Amino acid sequence: MGWAAWVAVAVLALDQLSKWIVVQLLNLKQVQAIDVLDPWLNLRMAWNQGVNFGLFSSDVEVMRLVLIAVALVICVWVAVWLVRVRPGRLAQIAAGLLIGGALGNVIDRMVYGAVADFLNMSLPDWRNPYSFNIADIAIFAGAIGLVLQPGPSSGAAGGKGKPAGKAGKPRTAAAKPKNDKTRDGARKTR
Repeated sequence: MGWAAWVAVAVLALDQLSKWIVVQLLNLKQVQAIDVLDPWLNLRMAWNQGVNFGLFSSDVEVMRLVLIAVALVICVWVAVWLVRVRPGRLAQIAAGLLIGGALGNVIDRMVYGAVADFLNMSLPDWRNPYSFNIADIAIFAGAIGLVLQPGPSSGAAGGKGKPAGKAGKPRTAAAKPKNDKTRDGARKTR
């Protein structure tokens, strides 16, 4: 199992465990608010039927199914990309963050009908009206990580050939015989 799979499983487990603790054990669904380090960190229950900041929010069942489908399609698309491209460790970690977070929110939509958001961070003179969860953090970090990942190096699958010669023409060289011990492959030393 690669880095992406391990990270996705870890994020999914941490997200679902945190939601179970906060929503069920601390009963935030009934209490609605718990001050932890007010105003810096508070628990504020919010049922998000949309995406970030409640965008595309709707109580229509079709919209919930559309958001589940979109999240699953993105997860499959990223997983296929991982198999085809075989990116480096950081890109795999970013992909795992995105997949694990997306699957965590999909589970919420299927179990609760909406995403359970409960983390709220504010400042002394400013109250943040939005809540979020661990899955949201992972999705955001994963997306940023994938966008900012370095492109393929010249030796990677996308840049296989040899460096171009003068005027952009590719260099051509005769095939080096198996037993040729010379430096240039043309049976002569320099």
